[in-house]
Amino acid sequence: MATQKLYAGAKLRDIRTRLGLTQKDFAAKLGISLPYLNQMENNNRPVSTTVVLALAQEFGFDVTELGQGDAERLVSDMREALADPIFREAAPQLADLRLTASNAPALARAFLTLHRAYRQTHERLASLDEALGREGSQLRPSPWEEVRDFFHYCDNYIDAVDRAAEHYAQLLGGEGDIRAAAIARLSQKGIAVRFTQATPMRSFDEARQELTLSSLLPVETQTFQLLVQVALLRQNQLLDATLDLARFQSDEARAIAKLGLANYFAGAAMMPYKAFLAAAQDTRHDLELLAARFGASIEQVAHRLSTLQRPGAKGVPFFFVRVDQAGTITKRHSATRLQFARFGGACPLWNVHRAFETPGRFLRQLAETPDGVRYISLARDVSKTGGHFGAPVRRYAISIGCEVRHAAALVYADDLDFTRSAAFEPIGISCRICERTSCHQRSVPPLEKRLSISPGRRDTLPYRLD
Repeated sequence: MATQKLYAGAKLRDIRTRLGLTQKDFAAKLGISLPYLNQMENNNRPVSTTVVLALAQEFGFDVTELGQGDAERLVSDMREALADPIFREAAPQLADLRLTASNAPALARAFLTLHRAYRQTHERLASLDEALGREGSQLRPSPWEEVRDFFHYCDNYIDAVDRAAEHYAQLLGGEGDIRAAAIARLSQKGIAVRFTQATPMRSFDEARQELTLSSLLPVETQTFQLLVQVALLRQNQLLDATLDLARFQSDEARAIAKLGLANYFAGAAMMPYKAFLAAAQDTRHDLELLAARFGASIEQVAHRLSTLQRPGAKGVPFFFVRVDQAGTITKRHSATRLQFARFGGACPLWNVHRAFETPGRFLRQLAETPDGVRYISLARDVSKTGGHFGAPVRRYAISIGCEVRHAAALVYADDLDFTRSAAFEPIGISCRICERTSCHQRSVPPLEKRLSISPGRRDTLPYRLD
């Protein structure tokens, strides 16, 4: 089999920009000519072995990152955007999308931003949103979507925040009751922590320097909320510096992202990177054992596993998703090639939807996406009570998984038969971009397929796909 050539011009430009080097200086350090570097940065030539070795030796760069990045995510996101009926007559070919994502990622993101603005305009008109009629109103991406995309394109790993959380965990002693240690450390700083049965879950009185937590919460949630406040109090400069780099378009998006970074800090402090990675490998990613060892919930552990993408010390690349009972995705992170629908729900054939039917149990699934990639997926329901009789119960289902080539690292893969093609269920991203022609759960036709309608014939679907 011929070796696949590596075209990574956008990544090379990004590396050079981060190092603050001109093309001439960068080429000199890599030991190549300026025209050769220019051709590689413009994807006219593949990245040579000489350059790959020089990146590792000269700059200590993790060369595995050259084959990763945003291209696959951008292709997936553009395909979903182009599934919009407005593009029915003008949708470009998949090969063109790949070229755009590789050669002009900024253009691809600009297109996605434009399409998002169009969708918002369309939805507002459809619902007679009066905001469009107010003087001075402006079309902006939803702050929530903007923040979601920020974490999406960071691979859900924020290095500076992750390392700061790991350092804080070391200050607390690294092991034992992290909640008690954090409370004691806050007390030394003049901040009192008290528990009450009242709501909300967390409340900080800046004037009195007092943090109040709800005693009705599970202990792991109390710990998490305590560490969120620690991040907001003690890591404010770091969080703001990270947000400055992100350049959000609205104050609302920045505020949401700051809370998201504080949540990231809390999870990383509860489960410090090196210790958690070692424990994950030791337990073969047994979520229940990891939850018991780190005093965390199953959902917190699953979410943390999806963030283990530190350069030079990466864990298994997992996807993590949470859905509500209506099938709406409320959290989504992926370090794999599997990307989730940006609009609407997840594929109904995915086992995450069946988790509500079997509370308290893990469901395993072998799945294959239309691109031929095979995954092992684990799903479980998650219930969050209000802590007292009559309080509403929030119900979700979570799913975590990885490509089957990592199956040996998962205890959940034991006794599964990976040799039978029939063992892998066909799943997709969303019906609009799923190319399967024989799916019995299809809700709408795929964009790139022609329909054949026969009034005298009816199968599972009222049409056939050519």
